[in-house]
Amino acid sequence: MITFQKENIEIDPVSNLAPATDYTQYPKADYIFVTHSHFDHFDPEVITTLSKNTTKIILNEDCHNKLQRGFVMRNGDSLILGKGLSVKAVPAYNVTKEHLQFHPKSRDNGYILNIEGLRIYIAGDTEYIPEMNELKHIDIAFLPCNQPYTMTPAQVVEAAKVIKPKVLYPYHYNNTDLYVIVEELKNSGIDVRIKDMK
Repeated sequence: MITFQKENIEIDPVSNLAPATDYTQYPKADYIFVTHSHFDHFDPEVITTLSKNTTKIILNEDCHNKLQRGFVMRNGDSLILGKGLSVKAVPAYNVTKEHLQFHPKSRDNGYILNIEGLRIYIAGDTEYIPEMNELKHIDIAFLPCNQPYTMTPAQVVEAAKVIKPKVLYPYHYNNTDLYVIVEELKNSGIDVRIKDMK
């Protein structure tokens, strides 16, 4: 959840993972972003819980077909949401031959939020992909780290060195050991922040 000028932005809110989040205790969302339709990213019940009449739901086509509402963004699309707030949908997919079925190319989204010039990259479920080489001026990056579905720690390090965010949050890591990421990036100028998943 991101709060900006009293507006609440939710990205991939779900309550079906332990420890569960009770979204009935959260403020209603002004914007809800969904990267793709896997159960740990797409929870129609939570979207309903967080929604009010004016909530803008932004998702990929696959999720839209399942939810039957919201605004579809495809890879490369940009959208101005409000004063000082815009978003671009970017690719998120697997490149390892044995993992292509998890997140096929062109289906899912990552998002770059631009909040009054602060650029936040939420990668979605992806491996290190060539399109990351084109990302510029990222202030905060959220990069996923769990195999076989997303990146290895080494891939996160490689992606971070290319993207060069000021702050890196590895996420989606579950039981993955993030020590390599911290060690490899400790003199890079990137502030690696590890949050306890529990």
